[in-house]
Amino acid sequence: MGRSRNPRRSKGGARSRGGAEAVVETVDGGLAQLLPDPDRPQGWTLLIDGAPQSYVDLDDPSHLSFEYQRRLGHVIDLAAPAGKPVHAVHLGGGALTLARYVAVTRPRSTQQVVERDAALVQLVRRELPLDTNARIRVRGTDAREGLGRMPDGWADLVIADVFSGARTPAHLTSTEFLDEVRRVLRLGGCYAANLADGPPLAHLRGQIATAAARFAELALIADPAVLRGKRFGNAVLVASDSALPVAELTRRAASDPHPGRVEHGRPLMDFTGGAPAVTDDAATASPAPPPSVFR
Repeated sequence: MGRSRNPRRSKGGARSRGGAEAVVETVDGGLAQLLPDPDRPQGWTLLIDGAPQSYVDLDDPSHLSFEYQRRLGHVIDLAAPAGKPVHAVHLGGGALTLARYVAVTRPRSTQQVVERDAALVQLVRRELPLDTNARIRVRGTDAREGLGRMPDGWADLVIADVFSGARTPAHLTSTEFLDEVRRVLRLGGCYAANLADGPPLAHLRGQIATAAARFAELALIADPAVLRGKRFGNAVLVASDSALPVAELTRRAASDPHPGRVEHGRPLMDFTGGAPAVTDDAATASPAPPPSVFR
């Protein structure tokens, strides 16, 4: 079955208060939908094959609607003094939500987005255009390959939010991948990853152990129910070779609309249950979410 690059406007579908219509287009990763938010005139949700991927408010790029993106926003806020420009690498683009966030909260930042789905990038650029003053470059290639082309010590911040068919690809889960992340980070830089898992949390435990094999300091931000293995969900792993602002991350996560918990130090290592670090030879993709997650 061929894949059209022509957008289809939904007929008789939901409209925002400004009368915007949904945009539906087949991209490399599946069926992309841009759905207007009826409550925010310039708010849009991106779905791929029915799975929510990103939310963007073009009027207010600092607005982060998704729970995990708010937590990554806290990491971005604390990665450097408020308003200071940074060099940021985004592995996985989606609707470029976090790149837009950095651009508006840290003006004059220089950012590199690595997104292999060129058709998705084209759709997002056309329908949700970037601020012309934003210093955001998008490279259309595999995340690990694109990271491998980055210079040593270039980035203050590397954010990984890569999903293929709602799963993180295996080659982005290993110690060898994190070796590339460390090479690209400046001394004291920060790595943050959006991880998704459910009971029995084997993937999440393995990813914490893998990061612990390469970074001196770790923290994990997640919904308490996810950490208890009660449901499938997202967790944000933060890693650095310098001390992390754990107390402030804890305060901010606890004050979110959906409060999160921060684990750090010995309790986080105990959480791994002795899981080994993941290498390329043993790496597997993250588990697929159950169908009920997106209902």
